[in-house]
Amino acid sequence: METASEEWESSMQGIAILYEDADVLVINKPAGLIVHGDGRTNEPTVVDWILHTHPEIKGVGENQETDRSGLVHRLDRETSGVMVVAKNQTAYEYLKKQFQSRNVEKIYHVFVYGSVKHDEGVIDRSIARSKRGGVLWSATRGKKGKEREAVTEYKVLKRLPSQEVGGDGYSLLELRPLTGRTHQLRVHLKAINYPVVCDKLYAPKRGCALGFARLALHARSLTLALLSGKPLKIQAPYPEDFERALRILS
Repeated sequence: METASEEWESSMQGIAILYEDADVLVINKPAGLIVHGDGRTNEPTVVDWILHTHPEIKGVGENQETDRSGLVHRLDRETSGVMVVAKNQTAYEYLKKQFQSRNVEKIYHVFVYGSVKHDEGVIDRSIARSKRGGVLWSATRGKKGKEREAVTEYKVLKRLPSQEVGGDGYSLLELRPLTGRTHQLRVHLKAINYPVVCDKLYAPKRGCALGFARLALHARSLTLALLSGKPLKIQAPYPEDFERALRILS
């Protein structure tokens, strides 16, 4: 049985640095690791790793919150891929403004249930809380409260035949969110009837497939401007479960 120290070391080993300079740190977050503490659990976080490897980042951010040091955006626990961290307050303000003004290009790759009909398209559906309550959001008629604009562009990268008799197959999509709403990609894909593979929240009746034990969503790349004004595009390699899924149905 792993000790708390061994669990921490194991979780942290999956984080890889993709780019670093005096102002910016870009990492590849593994699936299964939360970005920051939520006050309800005591488990390793991305912020723990940041403060262990770059203690000088402590306190960078809004209101000098030490539990979110350097974070200018976040990924869900089960989502892997590119994350950018500010190493100082000047960089934090500069990067945060880019995210808020939608000047950062975010590209995600995702496996979905079904053979997506159109090669590319735009999902333009506002998002609000689901009438079912809890942490669910909705982009269909089953929503309540304040609606927020949400737009996602998609492109089919590959269509995969089903392994099951009578199945409708799978698709590998590239997604470009033009807005940044909570669960936007998952909610939009559910709304057009192509939910994310192994999405236990928005497709609870669909069994996990293609070897995935977690949400089949990967933050593939980020393009932003450095403080020098120079554009930077960073791509995160596929994790093993993505590579395996492609091999299974290649």
